[in-house]
Amino acid sequence: MAKILMKGNEAIAEAAIKAGATNYFCYPITPQNEVAEYMSKRMPEIDGVFLQGESELAVANMLFGASSTGKRVFTTSSSPGISLMQEAISYMAGAQLPVVIVNIMRGGPGLGGILPAQSDYFQATKGGGHGDYRVLVLAPSTIQEAVDLMMLSFHLADKYRNPVMMIGDGMIGQMMESVEIPEKYTEPELPPKTWAATGARGRDPIIIKSLYLDPNLLEDNCSILEEKYDRMKKEEVRFELYKIAPKNKLLIIAYGTMARICQTAIDELEKEGISAGLFRPISLFPFPEDAIYKEVTKKNISDVLVIEMSTAQMCEDVERAAVGKKPITFFGRTGGIVPSPEEVMEQARKLTDKRKPKPGKKKA
Repeated sequence: MAKILMKGNEAIAEAAIKAGATNYFCYPITPQNEVAEYMSKRMPEIDGVFLQGESELAVANMLFGASSTGKRVFTTSSSPGISLMQEAISYMAGAQLPVVIVNIMRGGPGLGGILPAQSDYFQATKGGGHGDYRVLVLAPSTIQEAVDLMMLSFHLADKYRNPVMMIGDGMIGQMMESVEIPEKYTEPELPPKTWAATGARGRDPIIIKSLYLDPNLLEDNCSILEEKYDRMKKEEVRFELYKIAPKNKLLIIAYGTMARICQTAIDELEKEGISAGLFRPISLFPFPEDAIYKEVTKKNISDVLVIEMSTAQMCEDVERAAVGKKPITFFGRTGGIVPSPEEVMEQARKLTDKRKPKPGKKKA
């Protein structure tokens, strides 16, 4: 595989094609429009389906219909566009339909702005729609990782018959990096899609639905979903450690491109004699709670610093995982402002200075 220079949005689109996506539905919204532009050219070349819906609501229901036939389908959008899809996402989870959704996040709430943010963490990980459902959520920090996770997303969607969401801030979509994209995605074999509605000639009809008027049947369906989410928690936890060492006093936790900025800060802090390590969640649901607990409770760790482009959304999950074992400090920026390495370093220095022994009083 040769490396090529690609914009993040375009690399995500090509990765989806290589993973076998045949149906793409979209509605334009910044900062992910390059995906739609790219797909409008590429899908006809592979005899796929490209369709711009009249709204995000329409797009989400197109996903429901197309995924019901067993096709690999996906959409991309940004923040308020994803909000409009939430009812249908709940329907798809309830009907156990595999679909891939990409959210290139922008600032909010409301229309907000078009600059990068991570303020859709709650929406993605807690289920932005109604009912007891979850979507599997992945968060890349580089464009190469976005390519890899995009391909994985289609596999996981089919494996669990469940919506999978990949989230990245606007930087992931707009920046350019060299990437390797395989000609064909090689994945573990999956069972035939005997559940798909492909025509009832010669067999009983298959009905795909999320409506169960009998409360006992609805509870049965919720139990099936819950068992599936528990299996995700056992099998799909993903994270990365950076410069974790016994000498560390500070543990920094960040995800996505914010984690890359924290890596730069950690490298610079090391030159000042401040030793810090990074824990980067890759799967946001399932969240790597046990792994975070393990790192937080190490004897050498005095403080935990959570960095986000939001108002401490992921920090709540970190606090739950840490169960009060160590003090947790949060620093974040919102509105599309990206914390700089210098700002992260300043927060780290404050925590380090706080832990330094105070000089004793001089004797008279």
